[in-house]
Amino acid sequence: MGGIMTVGDDLINFAVEMADVARKHITDRNRNDIAISLKPDRSYVTEMDVSIEKLLRSMIRTKYPEHGIIGEELDWVEPDADYVWVLDPIDGTASYIAGMPVYGTLIALAFKGVPVLGIIDIPPVDARWIGVSGRQTTKNGVACSVGKCDSLASAIMSTSNPDFYEPAELPALDCLRSRTSWRIYGGASLAYGLLAQGGTDIALDTGLKIYDFAPFRPIIEGADGVISDWDGQAITLKTGKRILAAGNVDQHREILQLIKELNIPK
Repeated sequence: MGGIMTVGDDLINFAVEMADVARKHITDRNRNDIAISLKPDRSYVTEMDVSIEKLLRSMIRTKYPEHGIIGEELDWVEPDADYVWVLDPIDGTASYIAGMPVYGTLIALAFKGVPVLGIIDIPPVDARWIGVSGRQTTKNGVACSVGKCDSLASAIMSTSNPDFYEPAELPALDCLRSRTSWRIYGGASLAYGLLAQGGTDIALDTGLKIYDFAPFRPIIEGADGVISDWDGQAITLKTGKRILAAGNVDQHREILQLIKELNIPK
């Protein structure tokens, strides 16, 4: 699994085109007119989620018919192909429904299981982060990098939703709550964009699926940060539900050790 590749401008431009299409679709529609339903896991899905994913899938099939597709709302297509697109049409659907401006579209391209291209696009705050393996991450076209927090005690930490933690995982959250200076909740993928530009210092999450975080690896690494699962393993398409990102590699290592000492079940 894995491999390093040079991501060509054709692939980057195509990913940006998909992000543009998704953003236009989101901003052109009145969210109050969108049909809403609950999935079996009691998470929300809207007509908008499904229609955007269908649009992006159609673009991929037309441009790169040999590529695989992993998406949140529809059946996966060739998820073990060399090239696989990973789509979350609206990350933060509950926030979208409520009107909290942290929702957006996540797009990633993986090569042999490793995410090498990622986009976090947050239309309500006009923010787009693009990460490409071997290149500096950009926000709205301008290079960005992680902050220079020098200690865990002075770090700002984010987590998407404490409700996502199973009881056995809560000690990890409580451990960081007691050791960081401040916590920010509910930022969804926006939190990882903010980390990539130095706004926050640490992001801890669980209860996620690969389409929730595949773009984060090229974005965080391209901003000189580090991201892994809770065991310290690099993010791939096979990564489980727990992720940890940090701007400071020493703090990342320190947190991994703290989590290890908690003996949290796999």
